[in-house]
Amino acid sequence: MAEQEKEILEEEQDTSQAGEKAAEGVKACTQAEEAAKDTGEENGQDTSQEAAETADKEAGTEEETAEEGAAEEKGFFGKGKKKDKKEEALKQKIGELEDRVKRQMAEFENFRKRTDKEKTAMYEVGAKSVIEKILPVVDNFERGLGSIPEEEKGGAFAEGMNMIYKQLVGELDKLGVKPIEALGKEFNPDFHNAVMQVESEEYESGVIAQELQKGYTYHDTVVRHSMVAVTE
Repeated sequence: MAEQEKEILEEEQDTSQAGEKAAEGVKACTQAEEAAKDTGEENGQDTSQEAAETADKEAGTEEETAEEGAAEEKGFFGKGKKKDKKEEALKQKIGELEDRVKRQMAEFENFRKRTDKEKTAMYEVGAKSVIEKILPVVDNFERGLGSIPEEEKGGAFAEGMNMIYKQLVGELDKLGVKPIEALGKEFNPDFHNAVMQVESEEYESGVIAQELQKGYTYHDTVVRHSMVAVTE
């Protein structure tokens, strides 16, 4: 009996030790699970934090890239606007200069025409003044030739005087000096100066019967009116 009890006690001890070992094993497993869980949570938190930091960095990089792009775009378009304004200013300046040149050319053309007209007028005034002084010489030639007796008109002196007279009249004709027709023409106050009235059976009333002094024109301008006698 004593041996049986001893065996029973030994078995109970072995069983108790086995239970204790089993309990220790369960406890160790539980602790391992908790440690693993804590480690996972810490790793998860670290991973989440790293992911958040990475996302923030990427967001910051994208924002910086967007800002740089906006700055570049702004600078590009800003330069384009400045260039457009500069070109517009240059075009406006060129237009003003062209307008000024055109005005100056027009003024110069008007000045040239006015100067040419004044020069022509001055030349004509000077020519008329010279012609007026030469006409009395022509009158004297005509009077001298008219006073030569018929028997002397064929002489050398008369022929020489006549040749000089014709040369003088020819040069005046080349200059545009023309005698005014008077005898037998109707009186025209624009060309004729009536100094007397005469009776005439040959001419009608208002017609020039005598030419007392020959008149002349220079380029259709009267230099000297004809001095005439008009039929009553």
